[in-house]
Amino acid sequence: MSDPVRVMIVDDHPVVRRGLRAFLETQPGMEVVGEAADGREAMRSLATGKPDLVLLDLHLPDVPGSELIPEMRRWNPRVKVLVLTGFADRREVVPAIQAGADGYLLKDTDPDQLADAIRELASGRTVYAQEAAAALSAYVSGGDPIESLTSLTTREREVLAGLGQGWSNARLAEELFVSEKTVKTHVSAVLRKLGLNDRTQAALFAVKSGLVDT
Repeated sequence: MSDPVRVMIVDDHPVVRRGLRAFLETQPGMEVVGEAADGREAMRSLATGKPDLVLLDLHLPDVPGSELIPEMRRWNPRVKVLVLTGFADRREVVPAIQAGADGYLLKDTDPDQLADAIRELASGRTVYAQEAAAALSAYVSGGDPIESLTSLTTREREVLAGLGQGWSNARLAEELFVSEKTVKTHVSAVLRKLGLNDRTQAALFAVKSGLVDT
């Protein structure tokens, strides 16, 4: 039996925190190990609770959530960060993803979808609300994505499609029957040729270009 996903909730509204805790504690394979109402409490809870995943609201009283994400990454590079907030416009989405968020959902998300998203992130995939994906896709696509694909080799397109499905390097290596070192080389080439900064942007580019379904 696998270990439960250890979740920490960061939100300045007590009712929201209490509701999330109550729901998550009913989910098999999940354990709530901490709560925080602001960035300072979040860093303390991160140290004591040692969560695998943080549910993070972007609007905190002492620090923007997008600024808190890099601090969490420095403290624990392995922790996953799932933004759970009320807004999905470009000014909210882009800084959060650039800061290192692994997923972005809205607070009106169905509870079962939230639970599924936590499991997806824990398994190494990325999850975005449709509105967030659209905002980030508009930001990263500086030109015609179909035309940009012509610069990629067939194998690089396969790698890009895998990134669009949230596959890790290990999964890509397994699916394409190559080494992880080779996968890393292909990923670097894809990012360079498409002018993208990271795997998240590549994943959204793959969706926008039609390589994978939304």
